[in-house]
Amino acid sequence: MSRLSIVSPDRAAETVETLLQDMERRIRANQPGICPVDLAASFLRVCHAQSCGKCTPCRVGLGKLEALLDGVLKGEASPSAPDLIEQTARSIFESADCAIGQEAARMALKCVAGFREDLESHIRYGRCLAVQNQPVPCVALCPAHVDIPGYVSLIKDGRYADAVNLIRKDNPLPVTCGLICEHPCEERCRRTLVDAPINIRGLKRFACEQEGEIPAPKRAAPTGKKVAVVGGGPSGLTAAYYLSVMGHDVTVYEQRKQLGGMLRYGIPSYRLPREALDREIEGMKKAGFKTVCGVSVGRDISVKSLHNDFDAVYIAIGAHTDRKIGIPGEDAKGVVSAVDMLRAIGDGEFPDYAGKRVVVIGGGNVAMDVARSAVRLGAERVTVAYRRRKSDMTALPEEVEGAVADGCEILELHAPVSITKDADGKVAGIVLQPQIVGPVKWGRPAPENADCDPFTFACDLVLVAVGQSIDSGAFGEYGIPLKRGSIAALESGAVKDFDGVFSGGDCVTGPATVIRAIAGGKTAAANIDEYLGFKHEITTDITLPPVRFDDHAPMGRVNMTERPAAERSRDFALMEHCMTAEEAHRESSRCLSCDHFGYGCFKGGRENKW
Repeated sequence: MSRLSIVSPDRAAETVETLLQDMERRIRANQPGICPVDLAASFLRVCHAQSCGKCTPCRVGLGKLEALLDGVLKGEASPSAPDLIEQTARSIFESADCAIGQEAARMALKCVAGFREDLESHIRYGRCLAVQNQPVPCVALCPAHVDIPGYVSLIKDGRYADAVNLIRKDNPLPVTCGLICEHPCEERCRRTLVDAPINIRGLKRFACEQEGEIPAPKRAAPTGKKVAVVGGGPSGLTAAYYLSVMGHDVTVYEQRKQLGGMLRYGIPSYRLPREALDREIEGMKKAGFKTVCGVSVGRDISVKSLHNDFDAVYIAIGAHTDRKIGIPGEDAKGVVSAVDMLRAIGDGEFPDYAGKRVVVIGGGNVAMDVARSAVRLGAERVTVAYRRRKSDMTALPEEVEGAVADGCEILELHAPVSITKDADGKVAGIVLQPQIVGPVKWGRPAPENADCDPFTFACDLVLVAVGQSIDSGAFGEYGIPLKRGSIAALESGAVKDFDGVFSGGDCVTGPATVIRAIAGGKTAAANIDEYLGFKHEITTDITLPPVRFDDHAPMGRVNMTERPAAERSRDFALMEHCMTAEEAHRESSRCLSCDHFGYGCFKGGRENKW
């Protein structure tokens, strides 16, 4: 008999591996609003199945936790069940031998802390508090609640203009979002259960590319009401568009030379071409709102005068102020904020970085934007210094990969300590302290100083991209409530104790995504309209194609392609290719029509008006 042998997985083991992969996809596709108690009980059963059975806390204790949660789901538990679940889980966590039992118990403790009210509701009434008021995952996760299955089906049918018009019912910036949206709608796409989520952003861009001239929207009869919108970014423009469609007289006040906000002054043209942005803004202005650029509210015109002269005011000033690192030498010549750099590029002023050695401080999407822009401006070397690991960056993975492909170096686990100057006060280098990964805090490993000395990294320019803040001082002086610099608005957009004043976008939420800013503008428009004494409805009369039944066969996802890195890194032209008609037809055919089938049909499937 051989001392050793090669053990090959049997058929059962291979099948279990495929089942685990299926389970991973199912978890990723978990829809919003699902019963948290039922889901927790299911996870607990999986954890119990993984137990080796060696230690009693894991083998017996997890079974007891299962029984307790099953009792809650069946309505057979006593009012003290949540406390008993917490005590049992804590006992398992503190005494189990390995991570299988410990982490299962930790999950149970999270459940009691996170949705105790749902446990109690199940015990008292036989149901949880979760409300599945939006059964279509992509629509639920789109902040603006765009009818995604509807426009995907129209693209499949070749009705591209109808598809874009359907998008504009809820989002007046489809061209922009087709190019740069972070597509949260894809995160829980039910197609993930079959293979991979639908490329929703790519399909939106394709439809917009086929649209032609942007049509003027139908306007309601004039109401005689005047609304001032402060800020010409995505949130302000969205509110102005819908309020104008509702018949109100709207004036947009923009501080900078041109409209667009961070779309123009924060996103490089290789991602969002200026001609595409200008075309979309001109299309939006067909709704009839007026614009005044180069005017700063609080300096050129007072907040009080707007409040007195208009029937309602919507504040959407964005987050355009840079943040400092707070290290010695930050005042050196050659230290440039990402906000200032991108703002200059937005106005068509391109600095010359030829032969410069550039260091970018930060790890978000803005850091990637300025790093990739520096390459296009001729920099000899671009290095992104980040105090955490590359995998901990808040930038989208595709943005990080794109920056590396463009020639940027990612120097992870290095924290800036100070900036050194030469005799003329110019940047000579940046002192970096190597870091080591530490305990997890707030969901990410917190870096700590490694046991080694800091060193000087030679460079000529330092681009600071550590976040943006909000210049809300003038509004605070008027008495509008602020919270850590942000305007304190309610979920409706209304500002408490200020009659007729509303706010939304980044100045309320902090720096966020474009689609969230659009959602803030849409919400404010509806509530301003109601405040003014009206109840206009934004509707569409587009008839959707009949539902198909041939969409379940597994099929690969169509991903967007880009120009070669060696070519795109030399200019600011659009780097991403659009789908072809064949690709768009193939990709749109993968949609499972969640608005029609299953619970989607039961709940009505879509929001035809708002």
